[in-house]
Amino acid sequence: MRDTAEGFRRPFATCPVPAQQSRLIDAVCPGANIRHAPEEFDAEYHPTWGPVVEARLGWSSDAGLRRNASSGGGLSAILNFLIANGEIDYVIQTAAAPDSPIRNALTISQVADDVFRAAGSRYAPSSPLEDIGQRLDAPGRFAFVGKPCDVAGLRQLARRDPRVGQKVVCMIAFMCAGVPSYRGTSALLAEMGVEDESAIAAFRYRGDGWPGFATAEMSDGRRFRMDYDTSWGTILNRHLQFRCKICPDGTGEFADIVCADGWYCDDAGNPLFDEQDGRSIVLTRTGKGEALVQRAIAAGDIITAPLTLDEMTKMQPFQAKRKGLVLPRLAAVAVTFRRLPRFENLELAVNARKLGIRQGLRSMLGTLRRLLIQRGAG
Repeated sequence: MRDTAEGFRRPFATCPVPAQQSRLIDAVCPGANIRHAPEEFDAEYHPTWGPVVEARLGWSSDAGLRRNASSGGGLSAILNFLIANGEIDYVIQTAAAPDSPIRNALTISQVADDVFRAAGSRYAPSSPLEDIGQRLDAPGRFAFVGKPCDVAGLRQLARRDPRVGQKVVCMIAFMCAGVPSYRGTSALLAEMGVEDESAIAAFRYRGDGWPGFATAEMSDGRRFRMDYDTSWGTILNRHLQFRCKICPDGTGEFADIVCADGWYCDDAGNPLFDEQDGRSIVLTRTGKGEALVQRAIAAGDIITAPLTLDEMTKMQPFQAKRKGLVLPRLAAVAVTFRRLPRFENLELAVNARKLGIRQGLRSMLGTLRRLLIQRGAG
């Protein structure tokens, strides 16, 4: 995996790829193919939210971890429980790169301090599966944390490679609205007032509160920061890769457990981004995931409260309508004769009908316009 000039992570072949390997890549790569196998479901399939065993609000019982993490530390608390109880040997997740605070890197967490350092959203490209072959060959069992697409790829690999079931104790995802390029990070830093990226000593996109601030600490002691609603809502989300705009799975439907921001809402039902004590949506999708969350609750690592799917829809309005946008946007892709990804058993038509003709048409035309502009620029 390498960073491209456009600021994204991309695979590069280092030698000719044999036909059999190419077929395997095509079958499991979430960029080309996302397919549910209904026989794998442990729960009823909700057209919008996917397989749901149980929905909760949750946060870490450790006040320091709750503050440090992006949304209450629910995900990190579950990882700490797995490590402390010897259920895993390590965690594969993403953290700031050791040689650059504004870049991401795959990291291995073996103790609670490692999990603490890796906690927090990283709104930039990541590739936590980049050495998965070596991990499956090596000793030890692990938990995997990644974007919904990462988890979908690992789940699809599990159907063809028995090592995944033997080595991966739990697959955990976080809800995702898309991956900004590193150009987005540079745009954010420039807007914050940072003139020299090489002088940054530490950087976080959010956290240290909820939702927390994008914060750059300079080697000379200066500190720059920007609120979450501005950093994500007006800068970073303008730098998303196109594949994210046609993604049908922002909610981690292939995971055992999914976490997301459990936003408070105003009287009209709109999410609020004022600073609060963090809390996560904790959604279990498999019996294995539900059993793990129950054990973590019983051990006191995570504190939970009830949550209905209607309440979750208000907390995550974009994710609630996202699947409805996919078919109209794919229609725009087809009109421009580009290769289409393959999506199966995701109830996309149901969600498109729920979204309505007017919004669907607007989304299709907007996507077509962007694609034609890209073609003209290229």
